This record gives sequence, structure tokens and C-alpha cells, in this order.
Amino acid sequence: MQSNRTTHRTTNRTTRWMGAGVTVAILLAGCTQETQNTLGRAIQNWTGTDGVLDVYAGDKLVKRFIKIDKLSTALATSGSGEARSYRFGYGILDANQNYQADPGEKKVYFEISDFSTPYVFYENPGQ
Repeated sequence: MQSNRTTHRTTNRTTRWMGAGVTVAILLAGCTQETQNTLGRAIQNWTGTDGVLDVYAGDKLVKRFIKIDKLSTALATSGSGEARSYRFGYGILDANQNYQADPGEKKVYFEISDFSTPYVFYENPGQ
């Protein structure tokens, strides 16, 4: 008799989780693509990302930053909310460009321009 109650409780719990998942899926389907992207970025910001930023001079890799949670776009300080022409973030300067935080490589603040600095931001391939 005890096992039937346990099975019934487990089934009810599973049904509730499935119902919640269907509800979330329906709500997301009604959102615009931009809203879905915003929600995805919010979840990613909460869970974290192991991002890599490669900065180039011509075709040569000159700097690599690793363990970046996110790149942020700077906003104007005039209150207009307009985006500025650079991105910023925090990451570990990977001096030997081996995708690992080695002893002596420290977390730093960085800024990159949209106009003059070719760069690529991606998830760490070693993960």
C-alpha cells in the first residue's frame, strides 16, 4: 500500500513539472524574438559563460581574454540610453594564449572599440 502512495505522489509531481514546462513554452512562443533573446541573455548572465575574446591587429592575434561572463555595450551618460561605440567586460588576460588561467595571469577590465579593433567573442572551445 505504501508503494502505491509513493508512485502516485511521484506521478503527480512529474505531471506538475510537465505542466509548468508547457506553460513556459507557450509564454515564450508568444514573445518576440528580441524578448526571447533578452530572456536567454538574462539566463546566461545568471548561469555564467566561459567566453573568450580574441583581439586582432590585422590578421595577427595580439590579445586573448578568457573566463568572460559577458560583453556589455556602453550606454551614453546623458540619459538618452543610446549605445556607445565600444564594448567592455572583465576577463583574465591569457598572456600565453593557451585558453587556461595560468599562475600570474590576472582578471582585468577591458574595453574594445566597434570601429577600429577587430575582435571575435566566442565560448571557450576547451569546455
